[in-house]
Amino acid sequence: MASKKPENMSFESALDELERIVAQLESGELPLDDALKQFERGIALARHGRQTLTNAEQKIEILTQPDDNAPLQEYDRD
Repeated sequence: MASKKPENMSFESALDELERIVAQLESGELPLDDALKQFERGIALARHGRQTLTNAEQKIEILTQPDDNAPLQEYDRD
C-alpha cells in the first residue's frame, strides 16, 4: 500500500506515523536504505506538521484580535 502524501493527512495521522518512524529508526534494526527512506518520510511528515501548527497559530491570532469595528457594549455582571 502506498503511503499518503503528508499534505493529504490529518495532523494527528501524520504525527502517529512520525512517532512510528522515530521508533523504527531508534531501534537500529532497519537496513540503511530503508532507514534513509523512513528518515525522508519522517522529514516530510515533520514539515507538514510544523506547517499545520503554524497555520493554526495564525488563525488563532487572527480570531483573537480585537475587532476595531465592533460596537462597544456595557459590561453586565449578572
